[in-house]
This record gives sequence, C-alpha cells and structure tokens, in this order.
Amino acid sequence: MILMMMAVLAMLLPLAPLVAYLKYRRQKVAIVMTRRVVFGLTGVNVLLALMLMGAGLMWFFAPETVAAAGLLQESSANIYAPLAAAFSVSTGSLGAAYAVSTVGSAAMGALAEKPEIFGRALIFVGLAEGVAIYGLIIAFIILGG
Repeated sequence: MILMMMAVLAMLLPLAPLVAYLKYRRQKVAIVMTRRVVFGLTGVNVLLALMLMGAGLMWFFAPETVAAAGLLQESSANIYAPLAAAFSVSTGSLGAAYAVSTVGSAAMGALAEKPEIFGRALIFVGLAEGVAIYGLIIAFIILGG
C-alpha cells in the first residue's frame, strides 16, 4: 500500500510547475510566472535525478540483490552490461549537450554577422549532436553482445 502511494506521488511530481503557473497566473506578471515555472521544473528534475542516482548506486553496490529482485533481464550474461549501456548513453548525451551549446552559441554569433553561412553552421551543430548517437550505438553493442 505504501509503495502504491509513493508511486502515485511520484507521478504527481511533474504537476508542480503547473501548479506554480496557475498560482501566479492571476498576478499577470509574466516574468515572475516564468521564473516560478522554470524553478519548479528545476526542482522536479533534481529530485528525479537524485532518485535515479540512488537506484543506480544500489545497482552498482548490490548487483546480486537487484538480479534476485527480478529487475534485471534473465538473458543478460553480465550483470553490469545494462549499467554500462546507461553510462555510455548518458555521457554521450552530456557531451553532445555541451558541444551543441558551445557550437550553437558560436554559430548564432557568426550568423548575426554573416547570414549566408547558415548551412555551414547547421552542419557543425549536427556534427555535435552526432556524439549522442555514438553513445547510443555503443549501448546497443554492449547490450547485444
């Protein structure tokens, strides 16, 4: 019963920014309303990240317990393979996010001065996004082999 209540509360967490939005909508101050929604989303993301980090640490320090609980697929030969796949996807996505942010901001600055280089700038941003795809490919190789 307690587990069911925790699951329902976890599903309601993403509604916190909506509640903040509806609460501050009456004030008609768009800046305050937007700030509250963004901070609400940040809090939800931090809470979810901490919950997932706790589950990952439990998996890392007690893999036999996780396997015995049935949270791991039976056909997996290595109990750390799904963890390695998740690590490759997450680090690839973080690297791609950093690359896109730096390349994208530089591309926007260059486009402000020379609008005719839009195609080249788009190619560089697309190449930066490819890093995340490489992490996903590595995860498929890890899980498939």
